[in-house]
Amino acid sequence: MKVLKEPVAKSLYADNFFAGDETLLKILKQHLPAEFYEYAVGHLTQYGQKCANEIDLRAKHTDREGQPVLNRYDKYGEEVSEVWVNEGYEKTAVESYGTGMVGYVHKEIPELGATGNYVYSYALGYLVSQTDPGFYCPVTLTMATAYLLDHYASDELKKRFLPHVCATGDVELYEGATFLTERQGGSDVGANVVKAVKDGEDYRLYGEKYFASNAGRCGVAMVLARREGAPEGTKGLTLFAVPWKGEDGKLNGLRIRRLKDKLGVRAVPSGEVEFDGAKAYVVGDETRGFYYMMEALNLSRICNAVASIGIMKRAYHEAKQYASARHAFGNSLLKYPMVKQTLSKLQAKLQVEVAAVFDLIALYDKVTSGTASDAEVLLHRLYIAILKKETAETAIHFAHESIEMHGGNGYIEDFVTPRLLRDAQVLTVWEGTANILAHELIRLVNKFSIHQLFIEEMRSRVSAIKQTELVIFAEEKLHEITGELQVYASSDRMTQELEAKPLMKKLAYLYETVVALEWAEKYGSPYTEIAEVYVETTWNTATFGRTPKAVLLADEII
Repeated sequence: MKVLKEPVAKSLYADNFFAGDETLLKILKQHLPAEFYEYAVGHLTQYGQKCANEIDLRAKHTDREGQPVLNRYDKYGEEVSEVWVNEGYEKTAVESYGTGMVGYVHKEIPELGATGNYVYSYALGYLVSQTDPGFYCPVTLTMATAYLLDHYASDELKKRFLPHVCATGDVELYEGATFLTERQGGSDVGANVVKAVKDGEDYRLYGEKYFASNAGRCGVAMVLARREGAPEGTKGLTLFAVPWKGEDGKLNGLRIRRLKDKLGVRAVPSGEVEFDGAKAYVVGDETRGFYYMMEALNLSRICNAVASIGIMKRAYHEAKQYASARHAFGNSLLKYPMVKQTLSKLQAKLQVEVAAVFDLIALYDKVTSGTASDAEVLLHRLYIAILKKETAETAIHFAHESIEMHGGNGYIEDFVTPRLLRDAQVLTVWEGTANILAHELIRLVNKFSIHQLFIEEMRSRVSAIKQTELVIFAEEKLHEITGELQVYASSDRMTQELEAKPLMKKLAYLYETVVALEWAEKYGSPYTEIAEVYVETTWNTATFGRTPKAVLLADEII
């Protein structure tokens, strides 16, 4: 009797997550100087190979048998609050931080004699997120810590902490963390009550942070606390740098109560941290702590979007690889129109969303370097909000579709697909839920008239593209959304809250459509076909009874 065997999942992209990624290659070419581009391609190729192989195997082990473990006490009964991670995780940390995905944003790349940028950093993050978005969370927190120290800390604090936070193998690494969440506050950071008591030139912290990711792994944490006598609400919060250990090598007046048992992203230890006289150092202006942390949160939201598109990329290619290998009813799955349509739609969305996220990242480089205009600073905040929301929701959809493509195998932990779904789910929550992001839209509209800036920017970019049927369609959509934005801006608060999330989706669709059309004009095929499928799928323009473009153009796209 003949036994039918299911295909065995193998590594993709010829064992390299960077090789063959033409969209990412074009992004790097567009935004990096020639010498930096050559450097980036070489190092991304090396790191992409590691991500597709050993880092991928380590990620599976960490998710299953090798999850972080809290050791509260040493053999003498002394409180240590150490978090054990497996040996493979340690190797991934050494290799990943060694690429400079954190450090080279803030210090020179030795081979180039020049500082790197966020385009390069996020390209590395995109690769590692295809295998372990959970590991990318501590990287994100370290990036945020480096940003806050570099931009706002005193020279003394920078000298003490920044070289370690930006370590690339040259000095001891201090991973970072940002502790905001308290039980009574949650997203309402203004309700935070962790107390800062003056102790000479510095402070001691008392209280609890309820959801503290990278607890026990960070060398220094950025913590919001309220000084004695400070006002209520966010205006009374100060930003502090809190080393995990004191100069004597012992715990700095803090402890981990427990680690959270999370659905996914199990690589990152998330715990409940108690402060009992932890030595803390003020970062920047004592009255602007919340403002500083919100800047870091915007950086983290971009990381969240990068993790999302990383999951999307992995999910798509797992689905494509399985469909290529699997035969049913006498044919490869790729021969069936429904399968072609699914893969074609996923690929179009993926490529457009990657291009849009890195369009934002290039703008973020301008903002953080201080060369952006006032309008660009505001627009980048809007783009962060709408793309963080859109990419996170789309990552869940991609993971679902990949599981569906695998059938029963997609639900089995031998395959990566269940982990993709579990890891994707948190990205809609971390760094602000859709409701929180919706309030960012409301603030930007009511305080800064962001709708007018957005309309002007989209109008300018569309008008610069050569007229085609798709461009004319985009102009019509822009006109339609312009009207909705004008009504929205003049609506009462309840209406704004209720309409914010669906409107954000339309803004994301319009922004991505413009990016898709720009790429189609600049690069031609297959980006022309990608734009056609994206527009028809996103705006639901297909005519019932006619073959959709996702099928007609599948061979050019998949």
